[in-house]
Amino acid sequence: MNVVVRDVDFQGKILNNLYTYCDMMKKTRYSHYQINYHFVWIPKYRRDVLTGKIKDSLDDIIRGIIDRMDGEVLSVEIQPDHVHLFVSMRPKYSPAKIINAVKGASSRKLRNKHPELKEMGDKLWTRTYYVGTAGKVSDKTIRRYIEECQGT
Repeated sequence: MNVVVRDVDFQGKILNNLYTYCDMMKKTRYSHYQINYHFVWIPKYRRDVLTGKIKDSLDDIIRGIIDRMDGEVLSVEIQPDHVHLFVSMRPKYSPAKIINAVKGASSRKLRNKHPELKEMGDKLWTRTYYVGTAGKVSDKTIRRYIEECQGT
């Protein structure tokens, strides 16, 4: 028996692609997981600096950092004064570790590549951020997982 679950984007809209429940999960040697985080953070003083070449560089840098952490970027939206990042990550990384890696490395790399950002002081980002989890797991979902994924 295949259990079909609709793929839902991070705004809650149902997409047309259908997957079996087991196919949506990611696996490591010892775990099956589906962990998605939505992060939002801003530059210091909420300045409108994330435009043009800086925006393009930031997108590439974020994708590289998440890729090196064996994660998957589901969506990146860069506005002039804030960043939305939606990622799927392995269970070994806490949300704090993920955002610290992204903000720390991106600040350093952006400031080296775009010296005009150094005028903002010694830090590009504020220390604060928002993180939320995305997805819904119920008792029914867990039972489906156990039934569908036995023996894999």
